[in-house]
Amino acid sequence: MLSADRSGEHGNSSDQSMTVPVRVQTPRIAVTGATGEVGSRVAMLLAERGVAQRLPVRAARHAPRPAYADVVEVGGYSDRRGLRAALDGIETFLIIPGREPAAVDHYRAAVSVAAEAGVQRIVHLSRVGAAPDATFSDARDHWQIEEHVRASGLDWTIARMNLVIDRLPTLVRKTGEICGPAGTGRAAAIALEDVALSLAALVTGDGHEGQVYELTGPESLTFREVAGAMNRSGRHTIKYVPQTDEEATAMVSSLDISDEEKVRRLTAFAAAREGALEHVTGDVAYLTGHSPTNLADWLRTHPFALVHVGAII
Repeated sequence: MLSADRSGEHGNSSDQSMTVPVRVQTPRIAVTGATGEVGSRVAMLLAERGVAQRLPVRAARHAPRPAYADVVEVGGYSDRRGLRAALDGIETFLIIPGREPAAVDHYRAAVSVAAEAGVQRIVHLSRVGAAPDATFSDARDHWQIEEHVRASGLDWTIARMNLVIDRLPTLVRKTGEICGPAGTGRAAAIALEDVALSLAALVTGDGHEGQVYELTGPESLTFREVAGAMNRSGRHTIKYVPQTDEEATAMVSSLDISDEEKVRRLTAFAAAREGALEHVTGDVAYLTGHSPTNLADWLRTHPFALVHVGAII
C-alpha cells in the first residue's frame, strides 16, 4: 500500500502520545543512527514516552544517553557479529541510514543479520520516489534496500521522506542565492522533527506491517517560493537563480563537500524539476496526530539558520 489517503484517520500510534509513560524493562526496539540528526531525535522521543530501547552505534562516546536506553558499540552495519549481539531479543529494528550512507550491501547485510537474530519487524527510513530508475541518487540506493527488506521474510514498514526543511538553508550561498537546476519544480520538504515523530509512532504502534508511508511537509514549494519564504523571515535577501545542468555541475564541483553530497544535491534538484518530489500526503498527520511544520513556521523557530548569509538587510 503506497501512501493511501489517511486524512481524518488516527490509529493507536497517535493515542500513545497521550498516555502516561511506563518503562518496559527489556528493550524490544533497536534504533540505529542515534548519533545522527534523525536517530537522536527518535531516541529522545522514545525516552520521553518511557520506551526501553537499544542504540547500536559506532562510537558510544558520541551517542545520546536517553533514559531506558542501552547503548551498544558496533563496528557499523558490516559488523555482523557485533550487530547480531546488539539485536538479541529485539522485536523491531529501525534502520536510519546516514547522510553519507555505507554501501548498499552493508544495509542489506544488516537486514539479513536481523532475520538471523530473530527480529520480527524492520522499519526502514527510505526516500520519496524510491525506484530503480529514480533521478534522485538517494532514491535509487534506497530502492535496493527496500527490495531486500521486502524479501527478508520479516514484517516490514517503509517510511519514505521528502527533502528536509532543516537542510534548505545549506543550499543558500553567502551571497544569498539558491542556485540549482530545479526550474519551476516543487518539493514537499519536511522538518526533521516530523520525520522523527513519525518514526517513533511507527516503531511503537501496531497495524503498520506491509505499509509504505510518504513523509512530506504540508506544502509543495518551488525553490523561488522557498527563497521568498526566507525573505519574509525578515533578516536576509534571498533569491533563486535557476541553472542548467551544466552550470550546476560546474558550480557544485568547486564546493568543499563529498562527491556523494555533490551527486545528491544535483540529482535532488533534477528530481524536483521532474515532479518526483512535489506530492503532498497526509501521512505525517495520520501517524502523529498533528499537521507537519511548514517552512515559514520552521524559519520562525530557527532564527539563526541563515546566519551564514552576508546579504543582511
